[in-house]
Amino acid sequence: MEDIFQGYKGRGLEVLKKYNVRVWGKAVIQTSRGEFKGTVLPRSENDDDMHIVLKIETGYNIGIDIFTITDMKEVGYSKASYKIPEKEFPFTPNLPRVKLLGTGGTIASRLDYRTGAVIPAFSPGELYGAVPELADICNLSTEKLFAVFSENMGPEQYKALAIAIGKEIENGVDGIIIGHGTDTLSHTAAALTFMVQNSPVPIVLVGSQRSSDRPSSDAALNLMHAAYTAGHSDIAEVMVCMFGPTSDEYGFLHRGTRVRKMHSSYRSTFRTIGEIPIATVSRKDGVKPLKDSYCHRRKEVPSLSAEPGHG
Repeated sequence: MEDIFQGYKGRGLEVLKKYNVRVWGKAVIQTSRGEFKGTVLPRSENDDDMHIVLKIETGYNIGIDIFTITDMKEVGYSKASYKIPEKEFPFTPNLPRVKLLGTGGTIASRLDYRTGAVIPAFSPGELYGAVPELADICNLSTEKLFAVFSENMGPEQYKALAIAIGKEIENGVDGIIIGHGTDTLSHTAAALTFMVQNSPVPIVLVGSQRSSDRPSSDAALNLMHAAYTAGHSDIAEVMVCMFGPTSDEYGFLHRGTRVRKMHSSYRSTFRTIGEIPIATVSRKDGVKPLKDSYCHRRKEVPSLSAEPGHG
């Protein structure tokens, strides 16, 4: 049976069924705060069940609290393909092997201009379709470990990440990227710094402050910077890679135990506390260290020890 309620669950699903409104249906929604018209968009698997997402005529997406809805009516329907066309990720012998571990945040996405939907990308083929520049940086493979809100990351997820990182290092990857929601990204970075010590390769956490349906999105550039850092950087530590200045000039690499998120929507919201970032990273200049003291990349595969990490 065709899924006409893509991504909706619980109370949100009950509301759509009650008024017989489908995902991709053009709807008129009456609420205690007024009338809204637009296209009902899908939800991702780890979204809440208390909002209906609507693409309105201005092009913006809005979330409508289901408890304010008094009536809904479907007045049209135009089904969209909620999937990024995949392209085979090319293998280039002289490029490093990088593994992307997913925790539930959307790393990259593509805007469907016909419907206004933001389509998530995760597999190598999807990421190549969304950010083709990645193929010039590394040979990428991906693994989705779990799908949780960043605020629900905790000891269980930290342990799973640490174990997965250890396995990838033993398999000989040149670097590791961890896709993560930004709200608790710094918490996970700090935990992994102490859980995964003596790493011979870079471990780079990355997220995005603004989704790909916004012209100011930082998603693709953050991912390219993270991929370059993981594959090519000499800095073998747990780091957070996010926007540097408010422009697209470069990103910062922050040490995992020193970084904090300072604002809910600024692209350059992450800051190193008490000192300067380890390095900058850009496609033009590569990774440029700002500090002399850091752990260097090594070719041997050690056992991950419990030696004190950098504070």
